[in-house]
Amino acid sequence: MRYLCLVHLDGEALGALDEAAGKDLTRRSIGYDKDLERRGVYITSDALQQPETAKIVRARNGKVSTTDGPYAETKEHLGGFILIEASGMEEAVEIAANIPVGQYGTIEVRPISAMNAD
Repeated sequence: MRYLCLVHLDGEALGALDEAAGKDLTRRSIGYDKDLERRGVYITSDALQQPETAKIVRARNGKVSTTDGPYAETKEHLGGFILIEASGMEEAVEIAANIPVGQYGTIEVRPISAMNAD
């Protein structure tokens, strides 16, 4: 079953890293993705730009409106994701618990719901 690991980051904690620590975190994150790929559970992942670059889009009654992101004032923001294949929620949580950047926020693990038009 596929699971989406949503990486919510504490921007202040991440921003407090010096250059060397930031590069080390990036190196460990890429290494973890490669380890997951070797294990056969990795599908894809990516980091997101800062929340200030986002647009919120609302389509209501035939009208579209956009506002600058982020949507809510919170300490953490969505910073990236990892899409994995796991045998169940227990394995997905184990994988999420070891995502290196998770120490600077939280990881939300959510099963993918297959959409069926029938």
